[in-house]
Amino acid sequence: MTLPPPGDIAIVVAGALAAGFVNGLSGTGYALVALGFWLQAMSPLTAAPLTALCGVAGHIQSLPRIWSGVRWSRLWPMLTAGIVGVPLGTLLLDHVRPAPLKMGVGVLLIVYSAWMAFVRRPPIVTGGGRPADAAVGFIGGVMGGMASLSGPAPAIWAQLRGFGKDEQRGVNQPYNMSVLFLALVSAGIAGLLDATFLIWAAITVPTTLIGARIGLALYGRINEAQFRRLLLGLLGLSGATLILTSLR
Repeated sequence: MTLPPPGDIAIVVAGALAAGFVNGLSGTGYALVALGFWLQAMSPLTAAPLTALCGVAGHIQSLPRIWSGVRWSRLWPMLTAGIVGVPLGTLLLDHVRPAPLKMGVGVLLIVYSAWMAFVRRPPIVTGGGRPADAAVGFIGGVMGGMASLSGPAPAIWAQLRGFGKDEQRGVNQPYNMSVLFLALVSAGIAGLLDATFLIWAAITVPTTLIGARIGLALYGRINEAQFRRLLLGLLGLSGATLILTSLR
C-alpha cells in the first residue's frame, strides 16, 4: 500500500487533532471540524466513514469521564428511536434535495444559538416525557441518515431539558456514538472501507485520541455557563458551515 503525500498527511493529522480536541472538550462537533481539513486531501467517500470511526473512538475514550451523567431512563427512548431513524433517513436520500435541507437546518441552528445566547433565563422544557425524547431521537437519526446531521437535535434538546454539562454529554455522546457506529457498519456493507480508508484510519485514530485527551482535560476545568456558551458557539458555527456548503 502506498502512503499518501506528506502534505496531505499533515493536513489530515491537523484536522484529526483539532476535531479530537473539540470533541473531547464538548462531546460533539467532530465531523464539523475534521471535514474542513480532510476534504482537501481525500474523497468524501473515504472522509465520511473515517469521521464515523474516529468519532466513535473519541467517544469511547471519554465515556469514563462523563459516565456519571448517563441516565439510561433518559437515553434509551432517544437512542432506540434514533437507530430506527438512520436507515429511514438513508432511504429518503433519493427524495430529498440536500442543499435546501442543509440551508434550513443551518438557519435554524443560527437562530437558536443566537436566541439562547441573549436570553437571561433559558427556557426549560419539562413536558412530553419519553415520547418527546423519542421524537427528538428519531429526528436526529433521520437527519443523520440523510445528511450526517445527527448531533444538533439531541444537543439542543438536552439544553432545553435543563441538563447539566455532564448530563448533556451523558445523552449526546452515547447517542452520537451509536448513530456513528451504525453509519460505519453501513459504509462497510457498501464496500467503502477499502485500503485507502485503512491507511487513513491508522493515521487519524491515534491522532484523534491525543486531541480528545487534551480536550477532555480542559473540559474538567470549565463550569456550566462556559460549557453552555461553548456548545452554543459550536451550534452556531455548524449552522454557518451548513449554509455555506449548501450555497456551493
